[in-house]
Amino acid sequence: MNARTSAIEAARIATRDVYERRAHVWDKDRPRSLYEKPWLDQFAAAVGGSGRLLDLGCGAGEPIAAYFIEAGFTLVGVDYSDAMIALARRRYPQAEWLVRDMRQLDLPGRFDGIYSWDGLFHLSVAEQRAALPDLADRIGDGGAILLTVGTGEGEVTGTVGGETVYHASLSEAEYRDILRSAGFREITFVPEDPECLGRSVLMASRKRIA
Repeated sequence: MNARTSAIEAARIATRDVYERRAHVWDKDRPRSLYEKPWLDQFAAAVGGSGRLLDLGCGAGEPIAAYFIEAGFTLVGVDYSDAMIALARRRYPQAEWLVRDMRQLDLPGRFDGIYSWDGLFHLSVAEQRAALPDLADRIGDGGAILLTVGTGEGEVTGTVGGETVYHASLSEAEYRDILRSAGFREITFVPEDPECLGRSVLMASRKRIA
């Protein structure tokens, strides 16, 4: 194992604890401008404007979960940080907030939509390959999925509160293949969207969007 590989693996192992330690710093620094709104609006329209949503890596609930709660959706928020979930519960007690690892979800029922904004990409390449078909199985007919991903397959590191965290992505082609195999027909991918702070955004729907 070379030095870069070793550093990335160390970051992967440490990421959960970083979010637990730095939850309040992350929450303070998290932009509330809702720069994500154009994508959130498209996603809301794709699931029909109402229904049950799953927020994977929900953090402290602001601003994205808040947007959907205020729009009238039934929301289940999942995060593996107890500290993040505690913040979300205090802010929005009307939603369901659960401490869960998205690699081992134990949730009843199906969802009209699942989204993970800056969440799924903390899973490794292999973990994403395993998780995506499972997530697709949890989405009902006509539902949609919204993800932020990378521009190609690989692993990198980032920072949260000055500490190193792990990021990974599949290739665009592989994401499309997995989603098509799961029955998603309308798939949109915008790499490094300049109107979304450079996020690479992937959205897929099981019904044609008018």
